Amino acid sequence: MQNDSIFQYLIDKKEKRGGGFLVLIDPDKSSGNNYLELAESAMECGVDALLVGTSFMLNTNFSDIVREIKEKSDVPVIIFPGSFAQITPHADAILFSSLISGRNPAYLIDEQVKGAPIVKRCNIEPIPTAYMLIESGPQTSVQFISGTNPIPRDKYDIACAHALAAEYMGMKLAYLEAGSGAKYPVPVEMIQAVASYTNIPIITGGGLTSPEACTERIDAGASFIVVGNILEKELSLEKLYEFSQAVHTKESIPA
Repeated sequence: MQNDSIFQYLIDKKEKRGGGFLVLIDPDKSSGNNYLELAESAMECGVDALLVGTSFMLNTNFSDIVREIKEKSDVPVIIFPGSFAQITPHADAILFSSLISGRNPAYLIDEQVKGAPIVKRCNIEPIPTAYMLIESGPQTSVQFISGTNPIPRDKYDIACAHALAAEYMGMKLAYLEAGSGAKYPVPVEMIQAVASYTNIPIITGGGLTSPEACTERIDAGASFIVVGNILEKELSLEKLYEFSQAVHTKESIPA
């Protein structure tokens, strides 16, 4: 797969299958080589792409982990970085994100300026992504680390305005994120509001603990669903398959 085709590949999968299913692998939350087991299981269950990223990078061999995952994978491996230090040439692409819901310059532009030359040198595809943190209950890791306030979960107009600004700035994706292990996922009504107000595809994740919750968000207008934490806690092929089926509303995934 060519690097310049990753974004279009994702869009094609979404159009064909009803929604795109992305599994997030956090090396810091995987014991031993569990991340490889999760990657292999994802292949069996029709996952469309793998996201790899972490908040803290307690594992110092992040680049090697991405390489190992890539060797096991026949779908794109996309970096979902917590910092510019997580950029590696072993991935196919990177969600080149700006935390537009916050006002901390470090995550609006500083990390991006530090990371851009590395992305170019690594020759991986950058996918410009508007990262929007949504209130989801207790404070999440990304909220603590970024030092930013999330968008209130009942303020759909604020979410719409941020996503529209992202569209006008040329970003290709709007990532509405509740946060890893969130108590509450991004509300269906907020996804519906943003999807009807803007023209860029929506990714959403965090706090999605049932296949039904995923289908609801695809039906509301989300293009891509990200699941990670619940699979790290209890990896089950049956559960992973159920999530995949729930996201792929137009296509039946072979069991």
